[in-house]
Amino acid sequence: MYGAFIGDIVGSKYEFNNIKTKDFPLFSKGCDYTDDTIMTAAVAKAILQSRREQVEKGRDDRNFREFLIESMQDFGKRYPAPTGGYGARFWDWLHDQSPEPYWSYGNGSAMRVSPCGLVAASMDEALSLARISAGVTHNHPEGIKGAEAVAAAIFLAKCGKTKEEIRQYINEHYYDLNFTLDSIRKVYHFDVSCQGSVPQAIVSFLESESFEDAIRNVISIGGDCDTTGAITGSIAWVFYIVQTRGYEGWVNNEADPSMSEIRKQAVAYLPVEFVEIADEFHELCKKVYMK
Repeated sequence: MYGAFIGDIVGSKYEFNNIKTKDFPLFSKGCDYTDDTIMTAAVAKAILQSRREQVEKGRDDRNFREFLIESMQDFGKRYPAPTGGYGARFWDWLHDQSPEPYWSYGNGSAMRVSPCGLVAASMDEALSLARISAGVTHNHPEGIKGAEAVAAAIFLAKCGKTKEEIRQYINEHYYDLNFTLDSIRKVYHFDVSCQGSVPQAIVSFLESESFEDAIRNVISIGGDCDTTGAITGSIAWVFYIVQTRGYEGWVNNEADPSMSEIRKQAVAYLPVEFVEIADEFHELCKKVYMK
């Protein structure tokens, strides 16, 4: 989850003030968490509640959807004015007593999906959770597709797959990733659709040499930088921990010193509640691993 938080915070400053360079301070005046972080925390909280209900009352994960709606509306009301604000239709959804999905293909479904890929014990579970997490609002096929693609990439990264294996899976099942950042950097523009931002965010990860480099990559192409930053960061965070420390390293939160320092700086921007949720959620992931 910290990868999504970090990418969101770093990108927040450049969402409406794009820069086409990798040379910028990661954290500086104007950076803050946005709705991307808030809703990622809400999804994680809903998964925690669903799993707790399953253990305590013997109910199954079919209840994830109801917990999700409750959690997202609760977080949206308690954090009503994040940097960048909420989309108009999502704002209405947050305050609807009987909220229904609104056929959106926006990248909001992809920005908040990372907990689904992290907690899943199988690809099928990752995709199922992603579909539910997207479908409460973004039930357009492209909205579902964007969430699934990100959850799949995260699950594969968690399983220690190579970048080429991740690229191949996304190419075969979701998007054509046969382009480079250099080929789009000059012409890429603000695009909040899944189909116009998720592939670019994934390629930003694929072309990276480190977690920090992945974040610099995605900011350097411009566009909806807080959301693409959250997407890229969510994949890169788990990938680079697993690649350098192994799966047990990720389970035990053993990021390398440079990533740990970036996380420390990001935590200073976050409400204590979000940090506590991230830590509790990681403990849940650890239990899944230990089974």
